[in-house]
Amino acid sequence: MTPRVTVLPGDGVGPEVTAAALRVLQTAADAAELALDVREYPIGGCAIDETGSPLPEATLAACRVADAVLLAAVGGPKWDQVRGQQRCEQGLLRLRKSLDVFANLRPVRVHPRLIHRTPLRDGVVAGCDLVIVRELTGGAYFGEPRTRSGSGPTETARDSIVYSAREVDRVARVAFELARTRRRHLISVDKANVLTTSQLWRDRVTAIAAQFLDVTLEHRLVDSFAMDLIKRPTAIDVVVTENLFGDILSDEAAILAGSLGMLPSASLSDTGRGLYEPVHGSAPDIAGKGVANPYGAILSVALMLRHSLHRDDLARAIEAAVDDCVDAGVLSADLGGSCSTAAVAEAVQQHLHVPSGERGHTFAASSAAGVTTARTV
Repeated sequence: MTPRVTVLPGDGVGPEVTAAALRVLQTAADAAELALDVREYPIGGCAIDETGSPLPEATLAACRVADAVLLAAVGGPKWDQVRGQQRCEQGLLRLRKSLDVFANLRPVRVHPRLIHRTPLRDGVVAGCDLVIVRELTGGAYFGEPRTRSGSGPTETARDSIVYSAREVDRVARVAFELARTRRRHLISVDKANVLTTSQLWRDRVTAIAAQFLDVTLEHRLVDSFAMDLIKRPTAIDVVVTENLFGDILSDEAAILAGSLGMLPSASLSDTGRGLYEPVHGSAPDIAGKGVANPYGAILSVALMLRHSLHRDDLARAIEAAVDDCVDAGVLSADLGGSCSTAAVAEAVQQHLHVPSGERGHTFAASSAAGVTTARTV
């Protein structure tokens, strides 16, 4: 059966970087004669404008039947005044929860040519290669009760951090398995000296460690670890942490790579279905100018090929092409260069060398009645 990829271009620069990533995906698939069924649907602000919902039911249904979902950032000033469950971010949270993509992998690898783009000394970031595994469907972003009441000086607000042993166990296993394929060192980040949920977190990660005796486990408190992430990043291999801490730490780690635009992510479920997206936001200030950095979106396609479509060969080929392009100075404005979004995509296509795959019909035509016109690439 032809694998189905649901594409959600999102808002701001999302459609631009997504189009660039799909061009690279097409080149890889054509070279390998890999058949893919690619369909686009709206999400976020553009979906609010079209349907009144940041996550239309047709979009969610398409994601549920897909083998992989390629997503771009959502939101922007136009929709900042939208409240409650109709906010763009709420649509994104609902999508993650509905697909049960509980393990968010955020790799951070510093390319030698981009070392000077960080404010840190060269010797601090050179050779940095780490992965943050963030629990994605629990914690403060999903906990109940969530309330706000009163007004003026007496107004109060409440969020709840909730975790179960099952939620901790399953993301810990993903992190241990990943560490086993790398340098066999896992750091679990929590706030166990204060938070009850962190005490559960630490207890459960310790228990799971007994199943991975070949991996060294280290527990760290989030505040001191946040400092070491900047001071000694090359000493870090794999990190596992809860939702809120992971959100903050992974964005902090972007300083190591020189730009948020370089960072991809993969959000994985137990079923093999994954949600793949660049880490950066919708950047409405540069939307439509053709200058956004598409490397994060292109590398997210590589992660999609590796984890959901089981084509590690194509993933490695795309990653190698990106490295070659950066080596050659194909850099967008955020990296100190002047290349357009389209020019970066074209360069990656030109540097892409992949082996031939099995014969098949590449990118079969499709349609999606009632929503954004489906298209193939």
